[in-house]
Amino acid sequence: MQLHQTKPQQTITRRLGESAPRFLGPYTAMWITIIFGLLVVVGLTAVAAEIYESIGEHDGAAAFDQPVLQWMIAHRTEALDQGVTWFTHVGGQVGMPILALIVLAVITWRSRSWRPLILLGSVAAGSVAMTIVGKQTFGRARPAMELAVPPYETSPSFPSGHTLNATAIMAIVAYLIFLEAKRNITRVMTIIACTVFVIAMGLSRVFLGHHWLTDVLAAFALGLAWAGVVILAHRVFHGIRGVRAQSRNTTTALPSE
Repeated sequence: MQLHQTKPQQTITRRLGESAPRFLGPYTAMWITIIFGLLVVVGLTAVAAEIYESIGEHDGAAAFDQPVLQWMIAHRTEALDQGVTWFTHVGGQVGMPILALIVLAVITWRSRSWRPLILLGSVAAGSVAMTIVGKQTFGRARPAMELAVPPYETSPSFPSGHTLNATAIMAIVAYLIFLEAKRNITRVMTIIACTVFVIAMGLSRVFLGHHWLTDVLAAFALGLAWAGVVILAHRVFHGIRGVRAQSRNTTTALPSE
């Protein structure tokens, strides 16, 4: 997969490669970055859960959860409920993997590289781990069942797994397409489409009464943070590979004595 970068991006990527220890190969550095980043972000998930628990106890930011949900309930209709329910299934445990696999197959075929599989696989696994850690650490109750649209869900509410997974996966999808696309309009439309999808997914969880708004906002932040780690790992990979290749070319070009 070729990186179509601006000059500032090329400079950043090169410096990442130059700052890496000489004994680290591109793939080793990429996996170390991913694993270390996953540990950090999962830890931040647990910390965020504790912070949100403290906020809730003191009626802080969580105080607007109920008014927002009530506003959503007031705007429900039978047709809208059915449509939003169908849409939210796209981001569920079945729909999101299928969507990601379709996108992954297309990008992998076009790029002739296995790196999209590594990036999407890593971000998907990490987002699932973050969701599990957040739910088990916090155990926040969902909105009352009578306020929700069936089918009902009973797992802990924080963070919104649908939103976190959609945010992380769509961010990587946008990044991969951004690298492959040569036209700026394609890149811009991809970013807009992925952003709209993620925001709509998060709001659909609140609209259906399956999550509080703060669950969704936290999931947005955590998903973007994890996607950022995976993107950084990819940049580290290309930086080291580029520096190593340049070093080999320079050595080969030296005149023999």
